[in-house]
Amino acid sequence: MDQIQHKYIYSDSGGVKLHIAEIGTGSKVVVFIHGFPEIWYSWRHQMIAVAKAGYRAISPDLRGYGLSHPHPNLQNASFNDFVQDILAILDSLNIHKAFLVGKDFGSWPVYLFSLTHPERVSGIISLGVPFLPPNPQRYKDLPEGFYISRWKEAGRAEADFSRFDVKTIVRNIYILFSRSEIPIAKKDEEIMDMVDSSTPLPPWFTNEDLATYATLYENSGFDSPMQVPYKGLRKESVITNLKIEAPVLLVMGGKDYFLKFPGIEEYVKSGKMREYVGDLEVKFLADGTHFMQEQLPEQVNQLIVSFLSQHI
Repeated sequence: MDQIQHKYIYSDSGGVKLHIAEIGTGSKVVVFIHGFPEIWYSWRHQMIAVAKAGYRAISPDLRGYGLSHPHPNLQNASFNDFVQDILAILDSLNIHKAFLVGKDFGSWPVYLFSLTHPERVSGIISLGVPFLPPNPQRYKDLPEGFYISRWKEAGRAEADFSRFDVKTIVRNIYILFSRSEIPIAKKDEEIMDMVDSSTPLPPWFTNEDLATYATLYENSGFDSPMQVPYKGLRKESVITNLKIEAPVLLVMGGKDYFLKFPGIEEYVKSGKMREYVGDLEVKFLADGTHFMQEQLPEQVNQLIVSFLSQHI
Protein backbone atom coordinates (compact mmCIF):
# COMPACT_ATOMS: atom_id res chain seq x y z
CA MET A 1 0.00 0.00 0.00
CA ASP A 2 2.89 2.37 0.72
CA GLN A 3 3.91 2.16 -2.94
CA ILE A 4 0.60 3.62 -4.12
CA GLN A 5 1.07 7.26 -5.04
CA HIS A 6 -1.52 10.03 -5.02
CA LYS A 7 -2.05 13.08 -7.20
CA TYR A 8 -4.74 15.41 -8.51
CA ILE A 9 -5.88 16.33 -12.00
CA TYR A 10 -8.61 18.68 -13.23
CA SER A 11 -11.54 17.58 -15.34
CA ASP A 12 -12.71 19.91 -18.12
CA SER A 13 -16.29 19.06 -17.17
CA GLY A 14 -16.93 21.75 -14.57
CA GLY A 15 -13.27 22.13 -13.64
CA VAL A 16 -13.56 19.51 -10.90
CA LYS A 17 -10.40 18.53 -9.03
CA LEU A 18 -10.07 14.72 -9.09
CA HIS A 19 -7.99 12.63 -6.71
CA ILE A 20 -6.10 9.74 -8.33
CA ALA A 21 -4.24 6.82 -6.77
CA GLU A 22 -1.73 4.97 -8.94
CA ILE A 23 0.97 2.33 -8.87
CA GLY A 24 3.16 0.84 -11.58
CA THR A 25 4.69 2.29 -14.74
CA GLY A 26 4.70 1.79 -18.48
CA SER A 27 2.38 2.06 -21.44
CA LYS A 28 0.01 -0.75 -20.43
CA VAL A 29 -2.63 1.02 -18.35
CA VAL A 30 -5.61 -0.17 -16.30
CA VAL A 31 -8.12 2.35 -14.90
CA PHE A 32 -10.40 1.18 -12.09
CA ILE A 33 -13.80 2.85 -11.54
CA HIS A 34 -15.51 2.23 -8.20
CA GLY A 35 -19.18 2.03 -7.22
CA PHE A 36 -21.10 3.01 -4.06
CA PRO A 37 -20.23 3.24 -1.20
CA GLU A 38 -16.71 2.67 -2.42
CA ILE A 39 -13.70 4.88 -3.11
CA TRP A 40 -10.35 4.34 -4.85
CA TYR A 41 -9.32 2.19 -1.87
CA SER A 42 -11.78 -0.56 -2.81
CA TRP A 43 -9.41 -1.50 -5.68
CA ARG A 44 -6.29 -1.68 -3.51
CA HIS A 45 -5.80 -5.44 -4.01
CA GLN A 46 -6.29 -5.25 -7.77
CA MET A 47 -4.03 -2.22 -8.21
CA ILE A 48 -1.10 -3.97 -6.56
CA ALA A 49 -1.73 -7.20 -8.49
CA VAL A 50 -1.82 -5.62 -11.95
CA ALA A 51 1.20 -3.45 -11.14
CA LYS A 52 3.15 -6.60 -10.24
CA ALA A 53 2.03 -8.04 -13.60
CA GLY A 54 3.63 -5.10 -15.42
CA TYR A 55 0.75 -2.64 -15.76
CA ARG A 56 0.21 0.90 -14.61
CA ALA A 57 -2.84 0.92 -12.32
CA ILE A 58 -4.91 4.07 -11.81
CA SER A 59 -7.89 4.39 -9.49
CA PRO A 60 -9.67 7.73 -9.06
CA ASP A 61 -12.13 8.85 -6.47
CA LEU A 62 -15.04 9.75 -8.73
CA ARG A 63 -16.21 13.34 -8.46
CA GLY A 64 -18.12 13.75 -5.25
CA TYR A 65 -16.30 10.85 -3.58
CA GLY A 66 -13.34 10.63 -1.24
CA LEU A 67 -10.72 13.31 -1.85
CA SER A 68 -12.16 14.47 -5.18
CA HIS A 69 -14.19 17.66 -5.28
CA PRO A 70 -18.01 17.49 -5.40
CA HIS A 71 -20.22 18.05 -8.42
CA PRO A 72 -20.29 21.84 -9.03
CA ASN A 73 -23.98 21.66 -9.96
CA LEU A 74 -25.32 18.72 -8.01
CA GLN A 75 -28.86 18.71 -9.40
CA ASN A 76 -27.60 18.43 -12.99
CA ALA A 77 -25.00 15.74 -12.26
CA SER A 78 -25.15 12.63 -14.44
CA PHE A 79 -23.12 9.62 -15.54
CA ASN A 80 -21.88 11.76 -18.42
CA ASP A 81 -19.76 13.66 -15.88
CA PHE A 82 -17.98 10.44 -14.96
CA VAL A 83 -17.40 9.69 -18.64
CA GLN A 84 -15.80 13.10 -19.06
CA ASP A 85 -13.69 12.49 -15.96
CA ILE A 86 -12.33 9.24 -17.41
CA LEU A 87 -11.40 11.15 -20.55
CA ALA A 88 -9.75 13.87 -18.46
CA ILE A 89 -7.68 11.27 -16.60
CA LEU A 90 -6.41 9.71 -19.81
CA ASP A 91 -5.70 13.07 -21.45
CA SER A 92 -4.03 14.60 -18.38
CA LEU A 93 -1.71 11.63 -18.01
CA ASN A 94 -1.03 11.37 -21.76
CA ILE A 95 -2.58 7.90 -22.00
CA HIS A 96 -3.89 7.11 -25.47
CA LYS A 97 -5.55 3.80 -24.64
CA ALA A 98 -6.37 1.84 -21.48
CA PHE A 99 -8.20 -1.13 -20.06
CA LEU A 100 -11.20 -0.04 -17.99
CA VAL A 101 -12.44 -1.96 -14.95
CA GLY A 102 -15.80 -1.07 -13.41
CA LYS A 103 -17.83 -2.38 -10.52
CA ASP A 104 -21.41 -1.72 -9.41
CA PHE A 105 -22.61 1.58 -10.94
CA GLY A 106 -18.97 2.24 -11.93
CA SER A 107 -19.44 -0.23 -14.77
CA TRP A 108 -21.96 2.07 -16.43
CA PRO A 109 -19.59 5.00 -17.14
CA VAL A 110 -17.05 2.41 -18.29
CA TYR A 111 -19.55 1.04 -20.81
CA LEU A 112 -20.59 4.56 -21.81
CA PHE A 113 -16.99 5.63 -22.33
CA SER A 114 -16.38 2.62 -24.57
CA LEU A 115 -19.40 3.62 -26.69
CA THR A 116 -18.40 7.26 -27.05
CA HIS A 117 -14.60 6.82 -27.21
CA PRO A 118 -14.02 3.29 -28.55
CA GLU A 119 -10.55 4.17 -29.86
CA ARG A 120 -9.37 4.82 -26.27
CA VAL A 121 -10.41 1.43 -24.84
CA SER A 122 -8.25 -1.72 -24.97
CA GLY A 123 -10.77 -3.85 -23.10
CA ILE A 124 -13.41 -3.80 -20.36
CA ILE A 125 -13.81 -5.78 -17.16
CA SER A 126 -17.07 -5.43 -15.27
CA LEU A 127 -17.61 -6.89 -11.82
CA GLY A 128 -21.24 -7.76 -11.23
CA VAL A 129 -22.94 -5.58 -13.86
CA PRO A 130 -23.71 -6.70 -17.43
CA PHE A 131 -24.21 -4.17 -20.18
CA LEU A 132 -27.92 -3.38 -20.42
CA PRO A 133 -29.63 -0.92 -22.77
CA PRO A 134 -31.03 2.00 -20.72
CA ASN A 135 -34.49 1.39 -19.30
CA PRO A 136 -35.62 3.68 -16.45
CA GLN A 137 -38.59 1.38 -15.74
CA ARG A 138 -36.54 -1.81 -15.40
CA TYR A 139 -37.10 -2.26 -11.66
CA LYS A 140 -40.47 -0.53 -11.25
CA ASP A 141 -42.19 -3.72 -10.04
CA LEU A 142 -39.95 -4.16 -6.99
CA PRO A 143 -41.60 -3.37 -3.61
CA GLU A 144 -41.82 0.14 -2.17
CA GLY A 145 -39.05 -0.67 0.33
CA PHE A 146 -36.50 -1.40 -2.42
CA TYR A 147 -33.39 0.51 -1.35
CA ILE A 148 -32.92 2.35 -4.67
CA SER A 149 -36.55 3.50 -4.63
CA ARG A 150 -36.17 4.67 -1.03
CA TRP A 151 -32.95 6.55 -1.79
CA LYS A 152 -34.57 8.28 -4.78
CA GLU A 153 -37.14 9.88 -2.49
CA ALA A 154 -36.18 13.46 -1.70
CA GLY A 155 -34.82 13.66 1.84
CA ARG A 156 -35.44 9.98 2.69
CA ALA A 157 -31.83 8.80 2.81
CA GLU A 158 -30.74 12.06 4.44
CA ALA A 159 -33.22 11.61 7.28
CA ASP A 160 -32.31 7.93 7.65
CA PHE A 161 -28.56 8.57 7.71
CA SER A 162 -28.82 11.59 10.05
CA ARG A 163 -29.48 9.23 12.97
CA PHE A 164 -25.99 7.70 12.75
CA ASP A 165 -22.34 8.68 12.51
CA VAL A 166 -20.47 8.18 9.21
CA LYS A 167 -18.66 5.03 10.32
CA THR A 168 -21.96 3.35 11.26
CA ILE A 169 -23.54 4.26 7.92
CA VAL A 170 -20.64 2.80 5.92
CA ARG A 171 -20.59 -0.25 8.19
CA ASN A 172 -24.32 -0.87 7.73
CA ILE A 173 -24.16 -0.51 3.94
CA TYR A 174 -21.24 -2.93 3.68
CA ILE A 175 -23.03 -5.50 5.81
CA LEU A 176 -26.32 -5.02 3.96
CA PHE A 177 -24.81 -5.15 0.47
CA SER A 178 -22.72 -8.21 1.35
CA ARG A 179 -25.87 -10.28 1.73
CA SER A 180 -27.36 -12.33 -1.07
CA GLU A 181 -30.86 -10.86 -0.71
CA ILE A 182 -31.99 -7.63 -2.37
CA PRO A 183 -32.15 -4.88 0.29
CA ILE A 184 -35.87 -4.25 0.72
CA ALA A 185 -37.08 -2.55 3.89
CA LYS A 186 -40.42 -3.17 5.55
CA LYS A 187 -42.98 -0.37 5.51
CA ASP A 188 -42.27 0.56 9.12
CA GLU A 189 -38.46 0.62 8.85
CA GLU A 190 -35.73 2.54 7.06
CA ILE A 191 -32.82 1.02 5.14
CA MET A 192 -30.38 1.58 8.02
CA ASP A 193 -32.76 -0.30 10.34
CA MET A 194 -32.19 -3.49 8.35
CA VAL A 195 -28.80 -4.00 10.03
CA ASP A 196 -28.64 -4.80 13.74
CA SER A 197 -25.90 -3.02 15.66
CA SER A 198 -24.58 -6.37 16.90
CA THR A 199 -24.03 -7.74 13.37
CA PRO A 200 -20.29 -8.17 12.72
CA LEU A 201 -18.49 -6.81 9.69
CA PRO A 202 -17.82 -9.28 6.86
CA PRO A 203 -14.63 -11.21 7.76
CA TRP A 204 -12.74 -9.75 4.79
CA PHE A 205 -13.53 -6.14 5.76
CA THR A 206 -11.41 -5.01 8.70
CA ASN A 207 -11.91 -2.22 11.19
CA GLU A 208 -8.93 -0.53 9.54
CA ASP A 209 -10.74 -0.71 6.18
CA LEU A 210 -13.87 0.74 7.77
CA ALA A 211 -11.88 3.57 9.31
CA THR A 212 -10.34 4.42 5.91
CA TYR A 213 -13.77 4.62 4.28
CA ALA A 214 -15.26 6.58 7.18
CA THR A 215 -12.47 9.16 7.09
CA LEU A 216 -13.08 9.87 3.40
CA TYR A 217 -16.86 9.98 3.78
CA GLU A 218 -16.37 12.46 6.60
CA ASN A 219 -14.76 14.58 3.89
CA SER A 220 -17.34 14.07 1.14
CA GLY A 221 -20.57 13.42 2.99
CA PHE A 222 -23.21 11.29 1.23
CA ASP A 223 -25.21 13.84 -0.78
CA SER A 224 -22.76 14.18 -3.68
CA PRO A 225 -21.82 10.47 -3.87
CA MET A 226 -25.46 9.36 -3.98
CA GLN A 227 -26.68 11.95 -6.49
CA VAL A 228 -25.80 10.24 -9.77
CA PRO A 229 -26.46 6.55 -9.05
CA TYR A 230 -29.61 7.05 -6.97
CA LYS A 231 -31.14 10.50 -7.34
CA GLY A 232 -30.17 11.94 -10.72
CA LEU A 233 -31.85 11.68 -14.11
CA ARG A 234 -30.44 9.22 -16.64
CA LYS A 235 -29.48 11.82 -19.25
CA GLU A 236 -27.14 9.42 -21.03
CA SER A 237 -30.09 7.31 -22.25
CA VAL A 238 -30.10 9.29 -25.51
CA ILE A 239 -27.15 7.23 -26.81
CA THR A 240 -28.20 5.35 -29.93
CA ASN A 241 -25.06 3.32 -30.63
CA LEU A 242 -25.25 0.36 -28.27
CA LYS A 243 -22.58 -1.87 -29.83
CA ILE A 244 -19.46 -2.25 -27.71
CA GLU A 245 -16.40 -2.93 -29.85
CA ALA A 246 -13.87 -3.70 -27.09
CA PRO A 247 -13.50 -7.19 -25.60
CA VAL A 248 -15.42 -7.54 -22.33
CA LEU A 249 -14.95 -9.78 -19.31
CA LEU A 250 -18.04 -9.92 -17.10
CA VAL A 251 -17.50 -11.43 -13.65
CA MET A 252 -20.66 -12.24 -11.69
CA GLY A 253 -20.85 -13.21 -8.03
CA GLY A 254 -23.14 -16.12 -7.29
CA LYS A 255 -24.10 -14.54 -3.95
CA ASP A 256 -24.37 -10.95 -5.21
CA TYR A 257 -27.86 -9.65 -4.48
CA PHE A 258 -27.85 -7.87 -7.86
CA LEU A 259 -28.14 -11.27 -9.53
CA LYS A 260 -31.67 -11.43 -8.06
CA PHE A 261 -32.78 -8.19 -9.65
CA PRO A 262 -35.64 -8.91 -12.10
CA GLY A 263 -34.32 -10.54 -15.27
CA ILE A 264 -30.60 -10.15 -14.51
CA GLU A 265 -29.61 -13.79 -14.03
CA GLU A 266 -31.61 -14.91 -17.06
CA TYR A 267 -30.12 -12.10 -19.16
CA VAL A 268 -26.57 -13.04 -18.21
CA LYS A 269 -26.95 -16.80 -18.61
CA SER A 270 -28.97 -16.61 -21.84
CA GLY A 271 -26.20 -14.87 -23.75
CA LYS A 272 -28.45 -11.93 -24.73
CA MET A 273 -25.66 -9.54 -23.83
CA ARG A 274 -23.84 -10.74 -26.97
CA GLU A 275 -26.35 -8.69 -28.97
CA TYR A 276 -24.44 -5.65 -27.71
CA VAL A 277 -21.00 -7.11 -26.99
CA GLY A 278 -19.50 -9.25 -29.73
CA ASP A 279 -16.36 -10.28 -27.83
CA LEU A 280 -17.72 -11.36 -24.44
CA GLU A 281 -16.39 -13.68 -21.77
CA VAL A 282 -18.49 -14.42 -18.67
CA LYS A 283 -17.14 -15.88 -15.44
CA PHE A 284 -19.04 -16.78 -12.26
CA LEU A 285 -17.53 -16.80 -8.78
CA ALA A 286 -19.92 -19.04 -6.86
CA ASP A 287 -19.26 -17.47 -3.45
CA GLY A 288 -18.80 -13.94 -4.76
CA THR A 289 -20.83 -11.19 -3.13
CA HIS A 290 -21.42 -7.60 -4.20
CA PHE A 291 -17.92 -6.72 -2.99
CA MET A 292 -16.10 -9.63 -4.64
CA GLN A 293 -12.93 -7.63 -5.35
CA GLU A 294 -12.43 -7.11 -1.62
CA GLN A 295 -13.91 -10.43 -0.52
CA LEU A 296 -12.05 -12.70 -2.99
CA PRO A 297 -9.10 -10.62 -4.16
CA GLU A 298 -6.89 -13.49 -5.31
CA GLN A 299 -9.60 -15.00 -7.51
CA VAL A 300 -10.61 -11.64 -8.95
CA ASN A 301 -6.98 -10.64 -9.52
CA GLN A 302 -6.31 -13.88 -11.40
CA LEU A 303 -9.28 -13.30 -13.70
CA ILE A 304 -8.28 -9.70 -14.35
CA VAL A 305 -4.60 -10.40 -15.06
CA SER A 306 -5.49 -13.34 -17.31
CA PHE A 307 -7.88 -11.19 -19.35
CA LEU A 308 -5.36 -8.39 -19.64
CA SER A 309 -2.63 -10.74 -20.89
CA GLN A 310 -4.97 -12.15 -23.54
CA HIS A 311 -5.83 -8.74 -24.95
CA ILE A 312 -2.66 -6.69 -24.62
